[in-house]
Amino acid sequence: MEAFKNTSSPKVMTIADLGCSSGPNTLVAVSDAIDAVESVCKELNQKSLPEIHIMLNDLPSNDFNGLIGSFEDFKRSHPCFISVAPGSFYGRLFPTQTIHFCPLFHMPPLAFSGSSGAPKTGLNKGNVSISKTSPPFVLEAYTKQFERDFSQFLKCRAEELIHDGCMVFTLVARKDEDPSVEGIYLHWELLAQALMDMASQGIVETEKIDSFNLPFYAPTSKEVKNAIKREGSFAIKSIRMFDVGWGEARDHACEHCKVEENATTAQITVKSMRAGSESLFVSHFGAEIMDELFERYSSLMEGYFSMYPDGGLTNICAFVQKIK
Repeated sequence: MEAFKNTSSPKVMTIADLGCSSGPNTLVAVSDAIDAVESVCKELNQKSLPEIHIMLNDLPSNDFNGLIGSFEDFKRSHPCFISVAPGSFYGRLFPTQTIHFCPLFHMPPLAFSGSSGAPKTGLNKGNVSISKTSPPFVLEAYTKQFERDFSQFLKCRAEELIHDGCMVFTLVARKDEDPSVEGIYLHWELLAQALMDMASQGIVETEKIDSFNLPFYAPTSKEVKNAIKREGSFAIKSIRMFDVGWGEARDHACEHCKVEENATTAQITVKSMRAGSESLFVSHFGAEIMDELFERYSSLMEGYFSMYPDGGLTNICAFVQKIK
């Protein structure tokens, strides 16, 4: 919230939490934001705090009804007004120049659906994402899709944020120019292997696998910086990369994962990956194969972590401020 010290204090400050989900962790980000606003106002010796308006966004399928039930308890400790805004953040969500601060954690970096988009279906045989066996144009297609989608995301937020408004976002990233040698892509490669094993036994059609592309791309720090500069609406205040170990997720696992106390790193990883991607696989392959698919995947991941015990993920966290 350092950037707000250079702006006049508004009577109403609007904070938009994109991809809020639902569950016990939903309001953590906005709670931290409200605390930061109060801290800055006290530091500046302001006589009164601005009224805080929280806008919670996620896809229309999110459990907003369950989420709304938790608002009253939250507002007792954090006085504010809360609204919900269903919709994709790859499009406009809020009126022009009405948002002061916009946090977004675990940003999905592609907008296309799992069964179409980039790359064209049927051209990445035996894979569900970028892998060592993918033709070179697959990486090119994913890269171009990322550039289009991320640029659209930035453009929409630039229209909604006030001048000098700020945004912070995190997304899964990669360090190497070749994505097929790094964590998350190796994880998807093993999931594709589980599917191909099932195809060899006639459980899944090979054509189904060849026509499926995960809407996922992990950019490099350079790609993120270049995309922000190319779009032109934001100044980069800070951007950093950090490693995330799957084993560390035990204490912070989402309620949907139900991680047992004695769960292995592989099991934690598989439960997390399933929670985030199962709906895509169900829509393409059907719900009836999901348990077997992820059981096979878990077995493969056990082997992976026995060879790469530190095989976690790399994230990018960027803090940007609107300049025009």
